[in-house]
Amino acid sequence: MSMDEAHGGGMVSAILSSVVLLLLLGRTADAQRSLEFFDLLPEDPKLYDKMRPPKKDGQATVVYFHVTVMGLDSIDENSMTYAADIFFAQTWKDNRLRLPENMTSEYRLLEVDWLKNMWRPDSFFKNAKSVTFQTMTIPNHYLWLYKDKTILYMVKLTLKLSCAMNFLIYPHDTQECKLQMESLSHTTDEMIFQWDPDVPLVVDENIELPQLQLVKNYTADCTQVYSTGNFTCLEVVFVLKRRLGYYLFHTYVPTCLIVIMSWVSFWIKPEAAPARVTLGVTSLLTLSTQHAKSQASLPPVSYLKAVDAFMSVCTVFVFMALMEYCLVNIVLGDSDAPPKPAAPPPPPSSSGTDTAKLDKIFDIATKENAMLLSGRSQKSSAGPPPGPTPAQRARMRALNIDRVSRVFFPFLFAVLNVTYWIMFAEYI
Repeated sequence: MSMDEAHGGGMVSAILSSVVLLLLLGRTADAQRSLEFFDLLPEDPKLYDKMRPPKKDGQATVVYFHVTVMGLDSIDENSMTYAADIFFAQTWKDNRLRLPENMTSEYRLLEVDWLKNMWRPDSFFKNAKSVTFQTMTIPNHYLWLYKDKTILYMVKLTLKLSCAMNFLIYPHDTQECKLQMESLSHTTDEMIFQWDPDVPLVVDENIELPQLQLVKNYTADCTQVYSTGNFTCLEVVFVLKRRLGYYLFHTYVPTCLIVIMSWVSFWIKPEAAPARVTLGVTSLLTLSTQHAKSQASLPPVSYLKAVDAFMSVCTVFVFMALMEYCLVNIVLGDSDAPPKPAAPPPPPSSSGTDTAKLDKIFDIATKENAMLLSGRSQKSSAGPPPGPTPAQRARMRALNIDRVSRVFFPFLFAVLNVTYWIMFAEYI
């Protein structure tokens, strides 16, 4: 082979190698080319209407929901609201979309901004006061496209939700707070919400609340008929039971001790008016402060609560203990006043002074002789001791009222306490 032929063969090989390399680079570039939104649309983009749900064979589009509750807190009885941190997922199938040609995995992550140009469920939180979207360190939401044209949209939210509470048997109450998700503009003829058949709801087991206990949670359907049509709705129900420990040690026990303290006046003598009146008034004022403290965190409702009934009965007991001393004071009357001095005897007349003296001497001598002859002493001849004075009788009646109160008040208070706790035993 000549030199020219060898040189020509080398040039042909170099050209072929370059062509193969360019082909490989082109295919690699196509494989690594980023996915565009128009790659998902039908060949005729006008056939895709983002305002119409992807109904198949005229059937309503089914959207599956999944909720993961990571926390419940900030339960405010006064404003009847609570806060929840959740992961909120929606899944639906849109057969109008095209799958990417280079999609090899089970799913592919899409740009979340594409949702603005795609159809998506118009769900909203029906009982939400405010919704906070998490953005640290990146916006906390993502969009997946599966091979069967199923779309998954998940977002992390912090919600402030309203909760209609009933305080009729407060603090033995159990509240049901809801998280409701409803369609805004699509009726059930076009779209239906359903819970995920596999895992509809997940609630963190480590949720701890200071005064309430999460005893139960479940999912339900809250579809409602409005004047404009039937709109689909789903809800999560949280059953919250109030812990009684706080109220037992900060309301019930102190209140009972105040009532018992008011009974100390029954052991104070009736004449000690300042001590008994001060004790009764102090107990009444302290109980009023305790009652106001127990109502500080609650809204002003028009019905009587269980704690109101208990505190009112305790207030009546303290008031009746104060009125008991009024009765004792009335019975005692003015017996403790000093007796009036006796009127002095009239002065004897001067004319009969000597004669009266002689008669008195003869009378004394006659009595002494008679006592000596009969053998009886002057002491034994004395009559029976005089009976109690009216003042002593009044004081005995006052003391008897105190003795009866020492038994009657504690017995009646114990009966009312037993009745109260038996009535609400099933709620403890």
